[in-house]
Amino acid sequence: MSSTTTTLPPAPAGPTGPAPSKAAVAGEGRIGLRANLRHVGALVRRNLLQIKKDPESMFDVLLMPVVFTLLFVYVFGGSVGASLGGGRQDYLNYLVPGLMAMMGVNIAMAVGTGVNDDFRKGVMDRFRTMPIARSSVLIAKIVVELGRMMVAILILLAMGFALGMELKGSVYGLLGAVALTGAFGAAIMWIFILLGLSMKTAQAVQGMGMLVLMPLQFGSSIFAPTQTMPGWLQAFTDYNPLSNLADAARGLVMGGPTGNSVWWTLAWAAGITVVMAPLAVARFRRKA
Repeated sequence: MSSTTTTLPPAPAGPTGPAPSKAAVAGEGRIGLRANLRHVGALVRRNLLQIKKDPESMFDVLLMPVVFTLLFVYVFGGSVGASLGGGRQDYLNYLVPGLMAMMGVNIAMAVGTGVNDDFRKGVMDRFRTMPIARSSVLIAKIVVELGRMMVAILILLAMGFALGMELKGSVYGLLGAVALTGAFGAAIMWIFILLGLSMKTAQAVQGMGMLVLMPLQFGSSIFAPTQTMPGWLQAFTDYNPLSNLADAARGLVMGGPTGNSVWWTLAWAAGITVVMAPLAVARFRRKA
């Protein structure tokens, strides 16, 4: 963390020179792992208390899985299911694992708007006066949003099973799909944190996020097979990380082949985190 800027009175000189200031001791480099974890825990609790005071902030998590599942199954299920060689039931089995990828990135967008909103309200002004690691503020945001993401995925799966989705794979495969979605969602959050720190308003963050996510979501295998798409679009879907995530989740849940989709998803998640996390933390230090 950047050292605090409070002006301290000159320390009395000793045999080895002036005593170190509190600001120097409070530097982020002096904060150990245990203290960092303690800071993250305290900030996670603060963010959870915010949700408790504002339960409406959970509406997207609670309603989005229900609305999207019903909408796509009953509007597109008949036609797309027929292209899969079956009907609405086959499309349900195809769609729900793909929607896990969509839920992950859509929930991830909220962390960017939350960070931007905290700066606008002056909350970060309080944090920068405290001897805590700057990164702990961002990591706490990610931990809470991961919790919200897991709630959304749980509701999505419950909705899918209520409509008749079959678990053709193993329970371990299902848990692996959930974990893979969480890992990729956590990586995407660093992108939205950087957007939240770089743009002026939460509305701008949300608008930019939707502008990027819409082509990635609909130009993927989340909602429909890619075989009938034009050649240039199929080439795009082959490199689309959401296609890899959707195919990996579908294979794990339905017991089908995953190919290299799992490894490509993990590679995307690791690459995004390695690049975006340092950029986001550096931007946070400069902005705060």
